[in-house]
Amino acid sequence: MNQEILEILKETDAFLEGHFLLSSGKHSDQYVQCAKVLRFPDQAAKVLAPVVEQLKALEIDKVVGPAMGGVIVSYEIGRQLGKESIFTERKDGIMELRRGFEIKPGEKVIITEDVVTTGKSTIETKKVLEEMGAVVLGVACIADRRAAGVEINMPIYSAIKLEITAWDKDDCPVCQAGKIALVKPGSRGNA
Repeated sequence: MNQEILEILKETDAFLEGHFLLSSGKHSDQYVQCAKVLRFPDQAAKVLAPVVEQLKALEIDKVVGPAMGGVIVSYEIGRQLGKESIFTERKDGIMELRRGFEIKPGEKVIITEDVVTTGKSTIETKKVLEEMGAVVLGVACIADRRAAGVEINMPIYSAIKLEITAWDKDDCPVCQAGKIALVKPGSRGNA
């Protein structure tokens, strides 16, 4: 299944190869831009179907995606599961549940992301939801690309696990080769 998912990501230009500046400030020669696959509803449904299969055994009341990356993923997973889909977003740098969306105490939720890397948005969203009384069952994503040692202390349900190497600027072999310009494809500022 991982190979099929990877092929869809490549076909839709969601899996990129080159020279990338990550939001962590590190450099990489690979990058996952899930917005590229999510622009095609049929492909979004395909890449998220294996994730939905993993979630079917859970008793989920709501699906919650942090804006931006988790919003479409939340919608598609909610659609496939027949569950309500809502999202959190940042206001003045703080993750919040807005727009009249509600979480009732005891509701069981799954957090959705396009890609889990550091878990920053996921952890912020989990905190907001738990403060409202939600029971967070885990995080569902297209790609789990956490580096070794990155733990978010909840189950991760993903369509694909990617091991993408990241280097400090001074150790980057792509920089040292000097043949490919550095680009910053992400949506978040550098940490």
